[in-house]
Amino acid sequence: MKIAVVDPQPDRADVIEEGLRDAGYRDIHRIAEMSGLLERLSELAPDVILIDLENPNRDVLEQMFEVSRLVRRPIAMFVDESDMSMIEAAVEAGVGAYVVDGLKKERIKAILATAITRFNTFTRLQSELQATKAALAERKVIDRAKGILMKAKGLSEEEAYALLRKTAMSQSRKLSEIAQSVVTAAELLS
Repeated sequence: MKIAVVDPQPDRADVIEEGLRDAGYRDIHRIAEMSGLLERLSELAPDVILIDLENPNRDVLEQMFEVSRLVRRPIAMFVDESDMSMIEAAVEAGVGAYVVDGLKKERIKAILATAITRFNTFTRLQSELQATKAALAERKVIDRAKGILMKAKGLSEEEAYALLRKTAMSQSRKLSEIAQSVVTAAELLS
């Protein structure tokens, strides 16, 4: 697993790297400079990102949250001080582990596992949500197409559905594609 350690302070980065090495991780890349961080992370393409910000100001946190939103990797963030708004912003941005005043090498492995697990859970939930939204949208189009066919051809709901299904099968297309064609044609003709 390729791990990026983002920390402008070498002594604190040493603690993280030592904890990672003790946990058996070897592919560790340190990034000390905060400017151009997004580009460097994109080039490096790490599997996990550990960010240590001793006393971050609001601008630095915003940059880190932007990285979290765009990079789409498990992220653990260590800070010495925080408030509820920073914690909420970090979680909203997708930071999987937001650790306040807890930078100890013995904790790195567990924190890394937490960030990865939360990221995987969040990603799975997002995929399920997108699939559900897509299925709902398809269902709405099919229902609309059935209504158009029922009105135009004097069919029952079952007959309209059967016609859509038969057409989809004969054209080797998805039912929702045929339904969208019916809706589009009806919109053009009205």
